[in-house]
Amino acid sequence: MNDYGLSIWGDNNFIIEQGKVCVNKKSKPAILDIVKEINSQGYRGPILLRFPHLIKKQIEQIYASFSKAKKEFGYKGNFNAVYPLKVNQYPGFVKNLVTLGKPYNYGLEAGSKAELLLAMAYNNENAPITVNGFKDKELINIGFIASEMGHNITLTIEGLNELEAIIATAKERFSPKPNIGLRIRLHSTGSGIWAKSGGIYSKFGLTSTELIEAINMLKKANLLECFSMIHFHIGSQITEIHPLKKALTEAGNIYAELRKMGAKNLKAINLGGGLAIEYSQFKQASSRNYTLNEYANDVVYLLKSIAEQKNEQEPDIFIESGRFISASHALLVAPVLELFSQDHTEEKLNLKEKNPQLITELYDLYNSIRPSNALEYLHDSIDHMESVLTLFDLGYVDLQDRSNAEVLVQLIGKKAVIMLGNKNSTSDLLKIQEEIKERYLVNFSLFQSLPDFWGLKQNFPIMPLDCLDIRPTLPACIWDITCDSDGEISYKDELNQLFLHDVDVEKDEYFLGFFLVGAYQEVLGMKHNLFTHPTEAIVEINETGFEIKNLLESQSILDIMEDMDYDIHEIQDTLNERLERSNLVNETQKKQILGEIYLFLNDNGYLKTIN
Repeated sequence: MNDYGLSIWGDNNFIIEQGKVCVNKKSKPAILDIVKEINSQGYRGPILLRFPHLIKKQIEQIYASFSKAKKEFGYKGNFNAVYPLKVNQYPGFVKNLVTLGKPYNYGLEAGSKAELLLAMAYNNENAPITVNGFKDKELINIGFIASEMGHNITLTIEGLNELEAIIATAKERFSPKPNIGLRIRLHSTGSGIWAKSGGIYSKFGLTSTELIEAINMLKKANLLECFSMIHFHIGSQITEIHPLKKALTEAGNIYAELRKMGAKNLKAINLGGGLAIEYSQFKQASSRNYTLNEYANDVVYLLKSIAEQKNEQEPDIFIESGRFISASHALLVAPVLELFSQDHTEEKLNLKEKNPQLITELYDLYNSIRPSNALEYLHDSIDHMESVLTLFDLGYVDLQDRSNAEVLVQLIGKKAVIMLGNKNSTSDLLKIQEEIKERYLVNFSLFQSLPDFWGLKQNFPIMPLDCLDIRPTLPACIWDITCDSDGEISYKDELNQLFLHDVDVEKDEYFLGFFLVGAYQEVLGMKHNLFTHPTEAIVEINETGFEIKNLLESQSILDIMEDMDYDIHEIQDTLNERLERSNLVNETQKKQILGEIYLFLNDNGYLKTIN
């Protein structure tokens, strides 16, 4: 059975039972049953499923791992975590996160005015709020207001100009004052796609010279007691543990030096984000080389060692690992609309009484292919296809001959892959699989739902939701429904290919699941072709089944047009006027068309069916 790497990336969140992907909790419902229940209520197109219990699981794992590490090493500092709202600000996620994080005093991190106001409205009482990113006077004012409202807030300084603004604001505002953090610019860098987030030339942070100047500025303004945290960030999705250990050593020593300069209220080191999750479906392409427990142990051990060496108190530890918390909770499900090579069936052959020799030979290859000669015949068929195309360009064969050649090569390719099996890894077969890939048209927008694949080639686990007790035989390429050639997921690594099933979607529904999409994908999603955020639902699993909550339908076409700053009343009036000026004289016809336009404008833009 092909488990599509579930044992690699799944973290025991999902299992396969009776050929279906099931949620591994309590009643263990099949995801397909959840989708069909939503479909039965009239919702079509892609659906985003949220599982709150997976948010809770990730929060529990982080706190448990650091609690265990602290106990093992006798660590005296506290552990805290805040969730960076930039990773996923959707209410279906954030509201559940805040509720589930309350027992742990789990806080929020904001990077803009809007996010800070959101944190002030939803953060758990007394839980920490940290504010990162560039700030103007207004954002700093909001931070002071948050402190005055009773929030435990830290404003992290990215540049000395921000510190000057804080000092000026402190003279104008009331008590209490917010805590102040300094973001330090380390020489250490991370690993992976986002490594440029760290290093001496990174976008954020203060150099050593600026740190000294900042301490002097705080002393002069009598605000040094507000300075309580240093912060660093070496990149999202850190694939290797070594860069983090190097950065921790550097940050720990800066912490000790700043305390020796008189910053006695400096008690915390914020590691920022970067805790990786495993996205890969293939062992050869692992996304990280460490575990959560190893991560926690290294952080605690290194900071304790530095504190002891420098004779300083052990700092409180903060992390902002939003990807780790949010990625696994969301699953995008989308139906396959079409398999493009299904046009290449025996019924599509239209052989002549006398065919060109190459077509006759292709037909013989198709009928006589066996496991023992499958690879050889596959090579021969591709060579024959090239020859047919050359003859067509020269005018020696016609369009019907070309069509027959295309159909036969596809039929031979399908037979060969089935006979040889997708476990056969000879280089010739792997290369040929790339050429004969089946194109699956799937009802979703890659730009809206998986923008990191388009922008960064970040892979996400993909698998069918059923038929898992049947061997998949077709090397697959996935096409979305946008009119953009980049709307494609194709596996370029010959050793790591996605195989899917040869299904007739006119007779049987076939759904694909795109897993681990809960981090960044929603908030970065683009309105390319005016496709919108999919219909979403929160799913709670119980002992007898599941309960669908907060079902939120995808925006209508009118809604998305209004979001793009179109005057929707103008659009409707213009359509009405043009209909009135049309050549239709029958008022009944006009009313029918007007009603149809109204329905289309108030529906979402995803496809329903393709016949």
